[in-house]
Amino acid sequence: MTIPTYQEFMLPVLQVLEKAPEPLHHKEFCEGACDLLGVPDDVRKEMLPAGGQTYVYNRTGWASWYMQQAGLVEKPKRAYLKITDAGRELLKTKPQSIDNKLLANYPSFVEKVIKKKPENKPVPDGAGDTEQTPDEQIITAFKDLNDTLADNLRETMATMSPYRFEQLVVDLLFAMGYGGSREEAATVTQKSNDGGIDGIINEDRLGLDVIYIQAKRYQSTIGSKEIQSFVGALAGKQANKGVFITTSDYSRAALSYAETVTQKVILINGSRLADLMIEHNIGVSTQRTIAIKRIDTDYFEEN
Repeated sequence: MTIPTYQEFMLPVLQVLEKAPEPLHHKEFCEGACDLLGVPDDVRKEMLPAGGQTYVYNRTGWASWYMQQAGLVEKPKRAYLKITDAGRELLKTKPQSIDNKLLANYPSFVEKVIKKKPENKPVPDGAGDTEQTPDEQIITAFKDLNDTLADNLRETMATMSPYRFEQLVVDLLFAMGYGGSREEAATVTQKSNDGGIDGIINEDRLGLDVIYIQAKRYQSTIGSKEIQSFVGALAGKQANKGVFITTSDYSRAALSYAETVTQKVILINGSRLADLMIEHNIGVSTQRTIAIKRIDTDYFEEN
């Protein structure tokens, strides 16, 4: 079962509130709405990518917020909700569903929601991505921006010199917390005669163990032969740990081989490499910071 949209949650939330003798907490009407829709437990537990909330908790919250703007429900106190006379009157008509189009029939919804939208654009009608809550739209937009940035990073790395790419890889591992100071932590081997090793980085500040690096700025898929050569180079150094990083990808045989060797060999493809660079601010800079704020409930607590 797919997760119900916030508009699909509107009717069951209102129905649950109608049957309640007193205001319900968000957790209560969320569970009640899920029960009415038959949402299985595993779906109820699915978390937003940003964490902090489940999808169903977030979507029932936005469902109640939109209905509150229409005057169908009201908040007697924080996190609690109750149905209004307008909400009861709507349920008497036995609606098959409640959505933003229906809420647009209420003047308060028009005033508080529709008129506040840029250029008086209509509210979402339930088609496609408009079923996302505002929180989900922000998360999706952020992911789309990062996906585009990752594509641009991979294109840029494809034009780097192999030696500069090796330096980039060492910089990334250092940014991820390996080694001590930048000078102590990592070295890049000579541009030739590296014996299958492109870089070395200390696993800790004391240098109790080292990680050997192979960095390949390839366009073609890395096969098992390249991984076998890297493992052989590790054996020649009597090393137990290695990281093989490429701008391309690995064949299934290469992935399987890396899992069978006695050494610990981590394979990072171009997609994962770009994601790590973004996460650890290697080759990227912050263009704009947007703070998403929520109410500080501690501030409003009575002494």
